[in-house]
Amino acid sequence: MAATATKSAELTTTTPGYDFGKVLGPLQSRLVEVEKLPWVPTGHKGIDIKILMKDDTTGLMTALFRWEPGSVLSDHEHIEIEQSWIIEGSLVDEDGEVTAGNFVWRPAGSRHVARAPKGALILGFFLKPNKFF
Repeated sequence: MAATATKSAELTTTTPGYDFGKVLGPLQSRLVEVEKLPWVPTGHKGIDIKILMKDDTTGLMTALFRWEPGSVLSDHEHIEIEQSWIIEGSLVDEDGEVTAGNFVWRPAGSRHVARAPKGALILGFFLKPNKFF
């Protein structure tokens, strides 16, 4: 009978600044109480973020974004597929307007300027960080 090898994976995914209240094993679920996370400025005027899950090693990130009315995210490229669910408000770019309750995804290599004329609350999923110009 052949022995099977097991691989020990180092967990590099976190919720930055969040205290789970106990030490968790590598395979335990991470319940994030979103209301306890602070809104943090992104560096783009009028756009704040709550990072729900992030892996600095791979670039993977899931985050909640709050856009004030009139906010603009400058010209940027999606290095990998980007996915956004618009919870409130809308997101507008040269391809059109994505309204509340709808979902949009953009292929790797796509580039645009995004606007939230009425403001927005967006759940975003990224495989790699955006590249800004």
